[in-house]
Amino acid sequence: MRRRQFLGVVGAVAAIPLAARAQQMRHIGVLVVSAKDDPDTAARLAGLRQGLERLGWFEGRNIRIDYRYAGGRTDQFQALAQELVALKPEAILAHSTPIATALQRESRAIPIVFVNVSDPIGSGFIASLARPGGNLTGILLYEEGVIGKWLAMLKEIAPRLERVAAIGSPKTTPYDYFVRSAETAAVSLGMKIMPSAMESIDDVELAIQSVARAPNGGLLVLPDSMNIAYRDRIIALAAQHGLPAVYFARLFVAAGGLMSYGTDLVDVFRQAASYFNGILRGVVPSDLPVQAPTKYETTVNFKTAKALGLQVPPSLLVRADEVIE
Repeated sequence: MRRRQFLGVVGAVAAIPLAARAQQMRHIGVLVVSAKDDPDTAARLAGLRQGLERLGWFEGRNIRIDYRYAGGRTDQFQALAQELVALKPEAILAHSTPIATALQRESRAIPIVFVNVSDPIGSGFIASLARPGGNLTGILLYEEGVIGKWLAMLKEIAPRLERVAAIGSPKTTPYDYFVRSAETAAVSLGMKIMPSAMESIDDVELAIQSVARAPNGGLLVLPDSMNIAYRDRIIALAAQHGLPAVYFARLFVAAGGLMSYGTDLVDVFRQAASYFNGILRGVVPSDLPVQAPTKYETTVNFKTAKALGLQVPPSLLVRADEVIE
């Protein structure tokens, strides 16, 4: 959805004086996948608050924010969603597909603003990007074409690559959606996708060992909270078996992964503030189109590439927002 169209919808009510709607303390909720002490989560929530402040909403002054943190535990999603809905906030931020699903089960009335969701139509959250149609709307994690971008990066840095294991959990990401898109994109690149669904770290180890049995294998680490939880082990296994890997977020590359291309999630959380602003001013979620991310970032770990015996092509270095030496 084009940002201009979204801003047009919100702008229709933006002229209403904030003071007229902010006499009482307003109330929103936030449910995130990760732990409270996770530094990336802290940065993203700071982005949300910054976005709210730019629009005139100040935590503790005219808006109350209740936070809940799942700490990566999928068994806590539903209980925390129930707990947050019981507080009756005016809107809730849902961080990831499974958390949006949990919140949707608890309420079809409270507006839910999702982030880190890649397939909102296939997940049953919305009818269309332009007209969501229910109580959910928000910002896409990735548009479908990003899968081709990931695979092209792998081919660029490892031209002989033939087989790629797609690692993710069907419990915590729209796994089939990513695999279908990857299989389509792989055809033109002369690659074969090896679906590698996981339920535990043991499944990840088996998948990586399988793709490493023959030469010219690589890894596509899909957007997934379980991949984040297991990231140190995934990175270590990729290094152990000499496999090039592309990740969906910078945090993997900062921890020693090869390269990533992903949305700037701090900016996504900052964008989400516009939805809360619209909802608190009277716009219904069904009238707020789903947006695409506005900022992407490419990160390359030069040290890891050297350890794998890979030459980073100049074309990739030029595009990189950050090169970790």
